[in-house]
Amino acid sequence: MYGGLCAFSEGENDNPYYLLAKQKPSPYSDDFTMEYFKDLLTSIQPLKTSAKAFLATEQRIPGLGNGVLQDILYKAWIHPKTKISTLLVEQLHYLYQVIKKTLLQNEKGGRDTEKDLFGQPGGYKTKLSKKTVGTKCPKCWELIIKAYLSGSIYYCTGCQKVS
Repeated sequence: MYGGLCAFSEGENDNPYYLLAKQKPSPYSDDFTMEYFKDLLTSIQPLKTSAKAFLATEQRIPGLGNGVLQDILYKAWIHPKTKISTLLVEQLHYLYQVIKKTLLQNEKGGRDTEKDLFGQPGGYKTKLSKKTVGTKCPKCWELIIKAYLSGSIYYCTGCQKVS
């Protein structure tokens, strides 16, 4: 999760990234429903779109960036390269629940890979990050590795099989 602080009058910021995010419901709001999540799925090219690309591009879910994405996919047992179109309905429902829960945990604690204004790391302990590469997964004891898919991805070779 990332954030920013901006000071400007309404209508003065024409940053397309900001404007796009502002049009979407926050994942913390009541408007971010399973129905909305399903609508996001129909707005993409599912045969070509990986789980990582679906979650991390085009501001589909405001505030969801590459850092928290790793843990979301890990907790949902989904490999980042898995095509979103191959996920079963049950997997999509679980992914939705994991997104809501993980973002809330992350927002409350702050990621331990980042520091606050006072130089203190966050209290949310990331499961997959640059800090955990080469270590054993706490669930299955397989190796956590780093790869590339439009940027760095981290995943467990045991828990997150490509489907």
